[in-house]
Amino acid sequence: MRIERLKQEWFGNVKGDVLAGIVVALALIPEAIAFSIIAGVDPMIGLYASFCIAIVIAFVGGRPGMISAATGAMAMLMVNLVALHGLEYLLAATILTGLIQIIIGIFKLAELMKFVPRSVMIGFVNALAIVIFTAQLQHFVGESWIMYALVGLTLAIIYLFPKITKAVPATLVAIIVITAIVMIGDIGVRNVGDMGNLSKQLPVFLFPQVPFSFETFMIIFPYSLSLAIVGLIETLLTSNLLDDMTNTDSNKNREARGQGIANIVAGLFGGMAGCAMIGQSVINVKSGGRGRLSTFVAGAFLMFLIVVLGDFVVQIPMAALVGVMIMVSISTFDWAAMKNIRNVPRTDAVVMIITVGIVLATNNLSLGVLAGVLLSAIFFAVKISKVRVQDTLDVQAGKRVYYVKGQLFFASVSDFVDKFNFIDEVKQVEIDLTHAQLWDSSATGALDKIELKFSQNNITVRFIGLNKESQQLKNRISGATRSSN
Repeated sequence: MRIERLKQEWFGNVKGDVLAGIVVALALIPEAIAFSIIAGVDPMIGLYASFCIAIVIAFVGGRPGMISAATGAMAMLMVNLVALHGLEYLLAATILTGLIQIIIGIFKLAELMKFVPRSVMIGFVNALAIVIFTAQLQHFVGESWIMYALVGLTLAIIYLFPKITKAVPATLVAIIVITAIVMIGDIGVRNVGDMGNLSKQLPVFLFPQVPFSFETFMIIFPYSLSLAIVGLIETLLTSNLLDDMTNTDSNKNREARGQGIANIVAGLFGGMAGCAMIGQSVINVKSGGRGRLSTFVAGAFLMFLIVVLGDFVVQIPMAALVGVMIMVSISTFDWAAMKNIRNVPRTDAVVMIITVGIVLATNNLSLGVLAGVLLSAIFFAVKISKVRVQDTLDVQAGKRVYYVKGQLFFASVSDFVDKFNFIDEVKQVEIDLTHAQLWDSSATGALDKIELKFSQNNITVRFIGLNKESQQLKNRISGATRSSN
């Protein structure tokens, strides 16, 4: 069974995976160079990272068809480390990042992704689409109308070529056609070579040249922890997106471990830390990539392009790659969610908008997701904190019965206590908790407080209807409190 699954993941879609991987490799080059520049290191550091991470993750990742490489979100976290301590400390931090991610995967902490609400996912995806689009605008600065025309032609080919045939990815055709037009017509527009110098050398295995000491660990650990968390957040959210796009499942904990292994390898071969790239992953899927072979081809062909076809690669016009990335931003944006925003609960709409706003304001995807999750949790707590209490009076028995309905926890108990009449003219009070659930010590504390207030007026209290879990919680906490007194 395992062998059959491996065959399917690697060779179930050979043509589509190979062609898609080639497209992704071309799109990776300017991105890797740009992210290297952001981090303040040589362009080859990002390219080495993209090569190593893509190759390794193809074997050990948990989401077939997902592209991992050097990313902008990770690069932004490296700036201060590189500026203060240099490249070697960045490589050491990359290795430590991998170790932290492996530990997260081993302890199955990646499963916490199930607590990310759909509204946050939509906000994340839409924010990323906007970030991808706005990142392309810098390539138009100082350019003539020809740049706009070439980008427009690129998009026209991407959207119209599939009407002729889907045998070859339209994105690959667009890149080849636009490059040919620019080279034959000797059109003066910016190309990949203008992004940075490319050396035709393969990465070399070397340990980072840093002191192996506790002081070094204390320098790199804060950066590594941030890189590990941000990398996994972006990776697992991208994995969820591809799960939906391809209607398949993925192993999130294996992906966390795989990302860790890939980053360790990248650090040992002179590359910076990376994670899943939503833009390139979408390109891969849209171009027909589904299996692990597409990720492997992307990494392998990336190095082939640099080492063997470097002189050709530097001549690829940025207009072609900008057009591809604009297509990615359009495809990534969840237009349906925006159309239906008036129909979703108001709190969900607020979470989506806040997530997008924070990402755009801070240029930090993980911060936007964290804010969205916290806001969703607050809205959820408020929503379920409404507790209803109704009562009936048995005059002959001198007893009042209170019927409680709702969730009793820290956010609901303050108003809950105020719903009882502690100076009632009865001898006995019965509190029916059949339709209530106790969740924490605040809930049991509230019941103890109610019992105490009634007893101060010589009214006895009897709790009935508690389910098994609530009764056990009450006995455990109330018993412990009495024993401590």
